[in-house]
Amino acid sequence: MRYTRMPIEAESPEQMGYDKIRNNLSESSYTDAFLREFSGGEDLGRLLLCYGSHEGHEGLRELIVSGSGALTRDQVLLTIGAAGALFIIATTLLEKGDELIVVRPNYATNIETPRAIGATIHFIDLHFENRWALDIDAIKRAITPGTRYISVTHPHNPTGACLEEPQLLQLAAIAETHNLYVLVDETYRDMVFDRQLPLAVEYSPRIISISSLSKTYGLPGLRTGWLICRDRPLFETFLAAKEQIHICGPVIDEELAYRYLLHRDRHFPRITADIRAKLEIVKNWMGQQDDWEWVEPRGGCVGFPRLKDPGAVDIDRFYHSLLADYGTYVGPGHWFEMPRHYMRLGFGWPTKEQLKEGLSALTAAVRASRC
Repeated sequence: MRYTRMPIEAESPEQMGYDKIRNNLSESSYTDAFLREFSGGEDLGRLLLCYGSHEGHEGLRELIVSGSGALTRDQVLLTIGAAGALFIIATTLLEKGDELIVVRPNYATNIETPRAIGATIHFIDLHFENRWALDIDAIKRAITPGTRYISVTHPHNPTGACLEEPQLLQLAAIAETHNLYVLVDETYRDMVFDRQLPLAVEYSPRIISISSLSKTYGLPGLRTGWLICRDRPLFETFLAAKEQIHICGPVIDEELAYRYLLHRDRHFPRITADIRAKLEIVKNWMGQQDDWEWVEPRGGCVGFPRLKDPGAVDIDRFYHSLLADYGTYVGPGHWFEMPRHYMRLGFGWPTKEQLKEGLSALTAAVRASRC
């Protein structure tokens, strides 16, 4: 495999240094949690630091599928974040010369790992003018005998667009008809603003769901994610891949994740209320803009606005001024193989005050960067 550093990681705020950023609007997760928020953390001294279950913490796997009447913990494999799940799936299903279909824009790992393997990617490009809606017919046209899987996200990163149930049913039918798989990245599923659909994996054994605690719960430091797969032979192959990469997950991380989710009803209402309040701040700001436009996200804690008239702005000067003069950082479009007049705007991570200041900085930096 030939690895290439992804701009979204090389230019991430943690790599740049958080001390250089006053208003961090580039994050794709909710505000990071403190260890003190975990219940019963004081007794971790009694936790045995042994090799853990290779599938992962049994109680945590049980909690992950507790809202489903169709799934069991034996269909859940814990991974090192959702990124670990993506890596396991790509390296299991793909070999050099195989093909896959990927919705774009998308999180870079969905693209760069298949490239490193030497697979051929057929992109299904989403369009602002179509409100970032997924084109199922375009997916059908892209399928060839070499297609191994289709990669989609719900809600979508970075736009916040959501799939509808008929689309998931169509994807399930496509997978079963063509004997391929559908990977559904559901990292933001718990942040859907309208009716929440069942886990995608419930629609077909040919669908694989992945998620993590990083985005919705603000726990990226625990590095706890998972995949859910109903195809037992394939699940065993995923487990074999995990064992060859790192055997098992960190028992401390998995125990802390279990304790946090065990008290989800205490944590999540606060997170949901805060996300909705911050979304209203962004909506109010967007309503006053002449320079920016967006498709309002229907889930998650990110949006993907764009400049209405990119030719009127020196884009490089804009990004430089935004950080250097206003201490504000966003995710530029090239992180997602999109033009740089698009940007990922993360509204879940900053405080309300930082969000407001950052939005004001966007307005000021554009005006200061006009051609």
